[in-house]
Amino acid sequence: MSSSSLVRPTTRPGLDGPWRRVAAFAGLLGPTGLPSPTIFAEMTAMARQFDAINLGQGFPDEDGPREVLEAAKAAIDRGANQYPPGRGEADLLEAISEHQRRFYGLDVDPNTEVIVTAGATEAIAATVLALTRPGDEVITFEPFYDAYAAAIGLAGARHVTVGLRAPDFQPDPDELARLFTAKTRMIIVNDPNNPTGTVFDRETLQRIVDLAAEHDALIVTDEVYEHLVFDDARHVPVATLPGARERTVTISSAGKTFSTTGWKIGWAVASSEIITAILTVKQYLTYVNGAPFQPAIATGLRLPDEFYAGIAATLQHKRDLLVDALQQAGFRVFSPKGTYFVLADTAPLGYPDATELSRRMPSTVGVVGVPATAFVRPEHAADYRSLLRFTFCKREDVIREGAARLEKLR
Repeated sequence: MSSSSLVRPTTRPGLDGPWRRVAAFAGLLGPTGLPSPTIFAEMTAMARQFDAINLGQGFPDEDGPREVLEAAKAAIDRGANQYPPGRGEADLLEAISEHQRRFYGLDVDPNTEVIVTAGATEAIAATVLALTRPGDEVITFEPFYDAYAAAIGLAGARHVTVGLRAPDFQPDPDELARLFTAKTRMIIVNDPNNPTGTVFDRETLQRIVDLAAEHDALIVTDEVYEHLVFDDARHVPVATLPGARERTVTISSAGKTFSTTGWKIGWAVASSEIITAILTVKQYLTYVNGAPFQPAIATGLRLPDEFYAGIAATLQHKRDLLVDALQQAGFRVFSPKGTYFVLADTAPLGYPDATELSRRMPSTVGVVGVPATAFVRPEHAADYRSLLRFTFCKREDVIREGAARLEKLR
């Protein structure tokens, strides 16, 4: 018997359960009703097949700060290799609290208002599962990180999206207000935003807070790119705004800031009641994680201001290299104010369908990009059909080589 026959809902209706909701909400159901491979898996395979430079997926190719790496080694050597406490190691909880106070002026109780998670993705899943019920509505901006749709689907809630459209990728305030209803339980705010690279201004964020208060909704913020902002942009944590603190779950992680995406150390900050609810779910997901990495990330969070300014400046330089290269290659480019992603329009090159071009690029020019339609619902794909996402979280020599290859597209 093939493995696919074990999950086919037409022949085994008893297994037509949460997996199918997750796949459907994530846009992964193929014509047979079974999950199809994601575009990310497809592009990774093509990058390997054609020895292409992967500028599509957001994993750095350089290690993080030496102090953080050495702290992890030291933790292993001193025996920090067993289960850590359920909420997280005390020193990391304290470091997260210090970070919120240092950068944003937020006073957070490390003992009751913080929880350590297996990356921001687990924090998002545990939060959605803990705080929503079937029939609730959850608003996200679109394009969106695909894990949002999966978590919402698993919870049995309804996913509602607010479009972020070129060229500025800012939400329309009237559309945003219209989509809040009596059923709205939660809005997820990814700021700085992946994949658009936009950074919301204070006025937009305050509008979100006011609408959430009006409809008694929760605000969940995904701030994993909080220190990766450029030019005149400033990251404003929603929890710092009037009326936001008690209804906001602030989520972030170490992976993007310290180039340790494989360590999967994230956290959530909220009121003690909300954190307890999230912990109740989280303990049945991963239970605990990353024992030797938790003290290492505590070390990272206490690095001096020069480190944080340095990573932003370095990425801004790499952004400028890639943006210039994409423009030289003939793309229309939307220069990002944050994250380490940039969207480029393939239409000026004669490709109205970015997915088609993304599947040709690995073999023709040896570069991988990811179509923006991977981050939108199928019914809204037409609005983003000609956009490709590229990343600049790579070594400078890799970006330059990718740029030289992209010029062949002309």
